[in-house]
Amino acid sequence: MRPILHADILRVARLLLAFPPAARPGLVARLLVRADAADRYRKRFRRAHPMWGNGSLGGAAALSCTARQRLAPERQAGDPDFAACMATVFSAVVEWRAAQAGRAGDGRDEAPGD
Repeated sequence: MRPILHADILRVARLLLAFPPAARPGLVARLLVRADAADRYRKRFRRAHPMWGNGSLGGAAALSCTARQRLAPERQAGDPDFAACMATVFSAVVEWRAAQAGRAGDGRDEAPGD
């Protein structure tokens, strides 16, 4: 997956606002898998994945089927629901990175959930 930027976190948090809190961690996990797969596709075929983007987390969020319909306006960082969404994204990224680090030594080269 491409480096995760501040804009990626904000875009995913904006997407999460449209979903109930219980559904948010699973959605972020799916976006991370898609972004990683899209980056592998981009590296292999030298173009963006048609459904999941260029390998960035924000690209996966923007191109998800629900994002076009549900991407909420950005809120103030102090808004409790928006802050919870950002925390969900950060938590998922930390878990993703830990899983990737754990996989680095086992000889496999696939995304979690594959």
